[in-house]
Amino acid sequence: MKKKKNIGIVAHDNRKKDVMEWVSFNWQQLAKHTLICTGTTGKIIEEAIQEKCEETEIVPPEVIKLKSGPLGGDQQLGAMIADGNIDILIFFWDPMQPQPHDVDVKALLRIAVLYNIPTAQNRSTADFIISSTLFHEKYEPIIKDYSGYIKREVDL
Repeated sequence: MKKKKNIGIVAHDNRKKDVMEWVSFNWQQLAKHTLICTGTTGKIIEEAIQEKCEETEIVPPEVIKLKSGPLGGDQQLGAMIADGNIDILIFFWDPMQPQPHDVDVKALLRIAVLYNIPTAQNRSTADFIISSTLFHEKYEPIIKDYSGYIKREVDL
């Protein structure tokens, strides 16, 4: 993981306001990194950060917008994690609302754990991640070797 991180950001509909407030509060820290977001979340975040950057003449970060979560954006992020292209995942998901793409959400969270990606699922953990001294430093996560699991499955 380089000093400049690729940060995946996702928010369910009922949490978009929360993620926008978090991004607006932390925009100066986030401006140093690349933000990779699903659909509408990306549009909201890009607008919020660009407005702040224009006020202060700071160069806005690159905001890459993927498809909407239910249309494959969660799976795109998962693939990017598997390919080593996401360093941190900020996912404000709604625990009170069933999602039509719940399987994709679970798969994204599973792949983040599998590849040992720091993951925030609420404002508190997002605050802890962004305030960590490691946030702007080079870091090499330890990736567990799961090849033994695959072999045991085949042997059964």
